[in-house]
Amino acid sequence: MTNETLMHAGRQSAPAASKARTTVERASDRGLAVMRIVDGPAQIVFEAWSRPELFQKWWVPKSCGVSLISFEADIVTGGAYRLLMGHPSAERPMAFFGRYIEVAPHTRLVWTNDEGGEDGPITTVAFEDTDGATRIVVHELYPSKEALDDAVASGSTSGWSEQFEQLDELIISLDAKV
Repeated sequence: MTNETLMHAGRQSAPAASKARTTVERASDRGLAVMRIVDGPAQIVFEAWSRPELFQKWWVPKSCGVSLISFEADIVTGGAYRLLMGHPSAERPMAFFGRYIEVAPHTRLVWTNDEGGEDGPITTVAFEDTDGATRIVVHELYPSKEALDDAVASGSTSGWSEQFEQLDELIISLDAKV
């Protein structure tokens, strides 16, 4: 089981103060579950996931040295997305892409991860308003135990705490503008 916990460094309101950390757990042989309470309403948090210009500000952990070159998305059920990422040591940018299986504004996003072929994981993100904060639960369902084992071993599942810290910072700045 992978457990990753990091305390929230930003503004802490009463609902989020004691729970503002990211947990990452192996939920099953094929599933990874990530949870965080973000200090902002679900509507704003959902927008940070569904508006490309906001998503680009927080998605890639800064410490990994990768830049998000572009994010194109038609965030509707049946729509598609494409992320293009670069790293100084890479000869070419890396593309990540898939399609949206479900888009329920302010409550749920479900997408495929197709860059590895038909056997990529399916990602589900649920947003639950909890007294001005938002409980985010991400579930990644991999096609096999071996695929999840490989993802964990490669480190590709290890950036969630940093990503959610960056999301927290963005939500605080967006909430201040509302």
